[in-house]
Amino acid sequence: MSTGDSPLPPRIGKYPVRQLLGRGATSEVYQCHDPFTGRDVAVKVVYPETFNDPERGRLYRKLFVTEASLAGKLRHPHICQILDAVAGEELHYIVMEYVEGGTLEPYCHPERLLPLERVLEIGFKCARALEYAQKMGIIHRDIKPANILYRGDSDVKITDFGAALVATGDTTQISAVGSPAYMSPEQVREQPLDHRTDIYSLGVVLYHLLAGRLPFDATNNFALVYQITHVEPAPPSTHRAGLPPELDAIVLRAMAKDLEARYPDWESFSAALAALGRLKGVGVPPSEIADSDKFETLRRLAFFAHFTDAQLWEVARIADWRHVPAGEALMREGERGENFCLLAEGQVSVTRKGKLLNVLSAGECFGEMAYLRGAGLRSADVTAVIPSRVIAVPIDRLEAASEGCRHAFDRAFLKILVERLAMANLRLSGV
Repeated sequence: MSTGDSPLPPRIGKYPVRQLLGRGATSEVYQCHDPFTGRDVAVKVVYPETFNDPERGRLYRKLFVTEASLAGKLRHPHICQILDAVAGEELHYIVMEYVEGGTLEPYCHPERLLPLERVLEIGFKCARALEYAQKMGIIHRDIKPANILYRGDSDVKITDFGAALVATGDTTQISAVGSPAYMSPEQVREQPLDHRTDIYSLGVVLYHLLAGRLPFDATNNFALVYQITHVEPAPPSTHRAGLPPELDAIVLRAMAKDLEARYPDWESFSAALAALGRLKGVGVPPSEIADSDKFETLRRLAFFAHFTDAQLWEVARIADWRHVPAGEALMREGERGENFCLLAEGQVSVTRKGKLLNVLSAGECFGEMAYLRGAGLRSADVTAVIPSRVIAVPIDRLEAASEGCRHAFDRAFLKILVERLAMANLRLSGV
């Protein structure tokens, strides 16, 4: 493999090549086809001369090994999955999930800025993905628009973990990696790093997406390092009219030079982004619910206590979310049960032949027997008592969901059935 206008190789390892996606200083990326899974993949091939570079060859080899070591380990809907890695005598390449679209780079220009609500959703999803990586012992260290793949709307995937700091037995911290404009003060000083360096970098990404420019403008790296470590950036709203002051505060706190003034964890950072989205209702029609709001709602419900982040994102995607007015019938006795529901907010009544059986509040589920015993006929009416928010899960979509997601639902339903059986026994015993 080499740079230039050389013809496409017919295949890379076992992967037939479809097209060249891009070239960089040390590697080139191809869209290939995996004949075993029947899906397309992205294959990053390192130029052979890269590892022989007299000054940085050892660093490039270390970065390759770091990224290759993560194959099969990062499974999150907003992280580009590394599927395989090969280090041969003549060919070194990494096989990744293929993601259509480009990166966030084009949307950092003033003429192509994304709507505010999309930036908030992108920030939220990146924060949740990086929290997942942190729990796996991984600090990315090179968060920038070029390393965030964008598929439209607010669908993103973080990629390129070559510069990652991995908490393993090898604790050597590589210096001189990352992109200076997005580096934290502690990173440019080559000090020990934790997850807060990624929080800073994501703050700079949000600033760039919102303002259409970077927070610091320098003619060389020395001047840039000085600004990162000593100069306070102007709020994003200085460069883009109409941004709320609450958003300025969130971005500037993420970019705080003092580690103690920065967000202490991803939970608080992502919660601030989600809360602002709900407060402002930015760009989201009343009939729609933002993805961040869906995720946060699911996390608050006890039913989903044992679901992983990836499973919660899957539920958010397959479920139907509705605001319903008081008096609206959600289920009717005798109709075919094709979904089950969870009550996110509000209150519903359960009646049979006009007789009240139960009143359910936020966090409780109903209609689940349609899933547990197969789609059959409803045995009761369910009606909204007050304005409510309902999460409906179609049975056919759940059956097509991942095995882990289905098992999580089964576990949650088993817990509910055990609790109901215990309550029934108490009533029978007269306690």
